[in-house]
Amino acid sequence: MPANAILYGRKLTMKIAHISTYSPRQCGIATFTTDLLSSLAFCDNRKQLEQHVFAIADTPGTTAYPEEVKYEIGQQQLPDYLSALQTINSGGYELCILQHEYGIYGGNSGVYILSILKKLQIPLVVNLHTVLDNPSTDEKNILQDIAQVADKVIVTSKLGVQLLQDVYGIALSKIEVISHGVPDFPYTQREAKGMLALSNRKLLLTFGFLSRNKGIETVLHALPEVVKQVPDLLYIIAGKTHPNVLRDAGEEYREYLEQLVQQLGLTNHVLFDNSFMEEKRLTTYLSACDIYLTPYLNEAQISSGTLSFAIGAGACVVSTPYWHAKELLADGRGVLFEKENAKQLEKILLNLLLHEKNLLQIRDTVSACKDTLSWKAIASTYIALFAQVTQEFDAARRHSLLADKAANPTLNLSHVRRLTNPVGIVQHATFATPNYHHGYCLDDNARALLLLLMVKEDDPAQDVDALISTYISYIYYAQRPDGLFKNFMSFDNRFLEDIGSEDAFGRGIWAIGYLVRSHTNSSYRQIGKEMFVRALPHFKTFRSLRAVGYIVLGLVHYLEHEPQNQELLSELRQLVSFMRSEYESNSNENWPWFEKVVSYDNAILPLALLRANAVLHDDAVKVMAMDAAEFLDGVLFRTAHLSLIGNEGWYEEMGAIAAFGQQPIEVYSTMLMYEEMYKVSGAGRYLQQIYHSFQWFQGENDLQLRLYDAETGGCCDGLEAFGVNRNQGAESTITFWLSSVHMNRAFKNYTELLSALSSSSKLTVA
Repeated sequence: MPANAILYGRKLTMKIAHISTYSPRQCGIATFTTDLLSSLAFCDNRKQLEQHVFAIADTPGTTAYPEEVKYEIGQQQLPDYLSALQTINSGGYELCILQHEYGIYGGNSGVYILSILKKLQIPLVVNLHTVLDNPSTDEKNILQDIAQVADKVIVTSKLGVQLLQDVYGIALSKIEVISHGVPDFPYTQREAKGMLALSNRKLLLTFGFLSRNKGIETVLHALPEVVKQVPDLLYIIAGKTHPNVLRDAGEEYREYLEQLVQQLGLTNHVLFDNSFMEEKRLTTYLSACDIYLTPYLNEAQISSGTLSFAIGAGACVVSTPYWHAKELLADGRGVLFEKENAKQLEKILLNLLLHEKNLLQIRDTVSACKDTLSWKAIASTYIALFAQVTQEFDAARRHSLLADKAANPTLNLSHVRRLTNPVGIVQHATFATPNYHHGYCLDDNARALLLLLMVKEDDPAQDVDALISTYISYIYYAQRPDGLFKNFMSFDNRFLEDIGSEDAFGRGIWAIGYLVRSHTNSSYRQIGKEMFVRALPHFKTFRSLRAVGYIVLGLVHYLEHEPQNQELLSELRQLVSFMRSEYESNSNENWPWFEKVVSYDNAILPLALLRANAVLHDDAVKVMAMDAAEFLDGVLFRTAHLSLIGNEGWYEEMGAIAAFGQQPIEVYSTMLMYEEMYKVSGAGRYLQQIYHSFQWFQGENDLQLRLYDAETGGCCDGLEAFGVNRNQGAESTITFWLSSVHMNRAFKNYTELLSALSSSSKLTVA
């Protein structure tokens, strides 16, 4: 039965989207993808496959692609990825094939590709060209996320399977092993040597992009003794310098090798072919060579196209023991030597070249398996896999798996405790290690107090009393006798300013107000009252809108404890009046906002007014707050997920929205804002936005990357153009857990939220 008979019974064609670099770009992945498309087309006798390429380009608009390339994605242009996603999802494609190598996609470790994969609505098959045994956090998370959405991931070796299971936790059922395909080799060794005019030479060959990790100098150091005994030996080093090496270091490595050749007296025994290997020239070289060499220095190489090509040509291979070589050259299919061991290599070469039967024995062993590596044979395997994947694809199950991964994690205060000492909570961390250089601040201790009070309310059994006491003590120590607050303190317990910022004051009042209305012990509440009353005369003096918003929230909390306190009600009215006047001064029909720029912690402003109005009952304030909140909603959810305003330029009236420098602090206030909008309007969409806002932490963001770190219990500091800022400071970690606690409260208090989400494809509710 022909391979594509598996597709019979389906509709006439299968439309496939390939995402990869592509010829004529000169890189190994581009060559692989071009060969894969060609071999699939060759095996597609009934023309059932319609293949299009979405080509990754480092310099878009400069390459003349063949007609199968339908879309060009600028490697570092995130909007290009999003546009390509829309094209694929709406273009009638039935299958997506991704070639994955970290370096060919944009952002840190190629993170931009997730913006396509996590929103893809069709089956996905991924060729993994690199699987690392000790990946960075970004590399591990990205590969795990790719495997999460992929229907199948393909590796070329059994070791790749083991690494995916052991290092990345990927299920065996999702992994396929398919060998690297190789082209046809139409010439005998004698014919190929004749075509190269090298019939009287013994040929050694290394081909591929030239870079220092190729280890070619080891071969050169081994040759002087070899050529004494094999004077007709010629070592061909075929291939251009790697484009990235050429960009950063020029031809430094090639020039070093050329000088080494002269120093070792090998001028007549080494040939440099500084060209990109087109298939005909490459197959001729491989067919002609007596021994193929891969003296690579990096052991962690799970796949080598050059090695596969050499085996496909029936060559005798001598190699260092990198992963793919150890597996492919086992059972007598080649010879291994230690990296950088020129003496050992010298002995191996002499043994093979002077004892031809040893060399021919290896070539005979290789010849028995080379036909299984041909692209035509490999294409049949791919076609069978494509049919299986498309038949078994379950979109609802994929959404369910993603939702499960994005579920609200169990409370884990380990990183909060790690950042906290008897003085307070440290501001910053380097990755997950507290960074003492920056000391403490009022802002973070106020946020931490708010969090721990909420945790204690929701679960009185939580052992957090000592933390609550620590944060109250810091706030108390930071308050001056006149009621104002200091903010920053060095790690040696010296305050670094006499008066802190208005925003820090406001955050302190928010936390103190919550402390007063909380159900913690009376001594804590009493000290909270003292601090609140001491600060009260300053409330109306502030002009920072966000500081005023924080104070309003603190006042509303205090009024929950003393709802008839007329002095506080008067203060609340004055602050609301100030916010109202700022709104009226800056807003217009197309810009219903409090300032001419939408900047940081924006949801605090409409949130404060909506909560204040629950006390004051002023319809005009309600309308104004809802107008501002709806405007902000349109900005934040201008895409299908929460897209925060970045701090690299903010969003000015009539200006562009800054995409990056997105901060976790925005999410918590946004969730609170949507809850108030729901209370006012009863619109279920706002209730669901609480959940969708929280998912920003879990990967529903512009880069489709998780910021919460389940291993540490911390949260990364922000979303940048390059990826995630992996530092896990106090602000981001506290904000995440405040958001998590509020998410749990929303599920508990609003059963309609559970119903709405469980009836959508976004969440499976147990």
